[in-house]
Amino acid sequence: MNRGADFTYEPGDGKAIIRFSGRLTLARMGDLPQRLASLGGYDHEGDAHDDEKIASVSVIDLNEVERVDTVGAWIIHRIKRDYGARIEGGKPDVVKLLNEIEKADQKVQIHPDTNNTFTEMLATAGHATRAAGASVIGMVGFFGAMMVGIGGIIRNPRRFRLNAVVQRFEVVGINALAIIGLMSFLIGIVIAQQGATQLEQFGMEVFTINLVGRSSMRELGVLMTAIMVAGRSGSAFAAQLGTMKLTEEIDAMRTIGVSPIEALVLPRVLATTIMMPLLGFYAGVMAVIGGMIFVWAGLDIPPITYLQRIREVVPMTDVMIGLIKAPVFGFIIGLTGCYQGMQVEANAEEVGLRTTSAVVQGIFMVIVLDAIFAVFFTGLGWK
Repeated sequence: MNRGADFTYEPGDGKAIIRFSGRLTLARMGDLPQRLASLGGYDHEGDAHDDEKIASVSVIDLNEVERVDTVGAWIIHRIKRDYGARIEGGKPDVVKLLNEIEKADQKVQIHPDTNNTFTEMLATAGHATRAAGASVIGMVGFFGAMMVGIGGIIRNPRRFRLNAVVQRFEVVGINALAIIGLMSFLIGIVIAQQGATQLEQFGMEVFTINLVGRSSMRELGVLMTAIMVAGRSGSAFAAQLGTMKLTEEIDAMRTIGVSPIEALVLPRVLATTIMMPLLGFYAGVMAVIGGMIFVWAGLDIPPITYLQRIREVVPMTDVMIGLIKAPVFGFIIGLTGCYQGMQVEANAEEVGLRTTSAVVQGIFMVIVLDAIFAVFFTGLGWK
């Protein structure tokens, strides 16, 4: 039987009851809202006031209700909400809909709170600090997991994947020779040109060779190479591992008993650590060659004189400093790229965000470490 929406009101001494019946749906609602309003509990706009009959309702009886849609559920929920009435009876689907309506009945903030600029700056700084702290803690934990993986390989050398490491040598090192060589060559030319322009004012153009040689072998060769590797290989590591994490390939590896740290992370980190000294030295040599070309063409200093001067002014400690810093930079770049890739969880957009984070964090940490190394080696007297 499909009855229209109806109700009866049974007044009592503080315990009035409203008994709904029929189908409380929009199509069968009829004049029920107007009849409820005539009791005085609501006006025609749906606003409640507490000075009439319905304000004393304590029980809402739904035993005879056949069906309820969102409109009918809202009418029942509104009476319950405004007057603290108790619901009795009701089919399971009716009760479920009323529960959903109750959950959805939340105040919505249309206009955001207005905070002053100083408060917003503090909040932004706080969020950034917390994110940085979480990232540092996560990287320390990731480093520990990698040390555990290295320990496992030491105990069982057959688990070491030499082919994977050699493949990363090609990707990180050999394939990067062209771009790093061109970049370093042009940087050498720029340093020589700018240095010669300034030194020419004092008649000391010959010291351009000192500037190019020492800055290239000690600082810029390794530093610019590290930045290039972070942007090229660090981002690739994060994107590759992030995509594998997203497609559950890493979970599948764990399922079959293969450690992702040993199979994916260690070859990449080891490749960047080993290749960075070679790339850094190569970049320094290419920068020296670029400076030589400019000095030869712009200052009429022959290459033989240039190379002899380089041997005189560039101490072996400069080369050693570059070779010491390079593997540390490579390790940090590989660690950061792999860590960010392994943190991908939700969707493809996060792969891009983690890749960006890998590049930014890698370059930032390389520059910070370079500054620390500069102070440290100066303290040792390697000037």
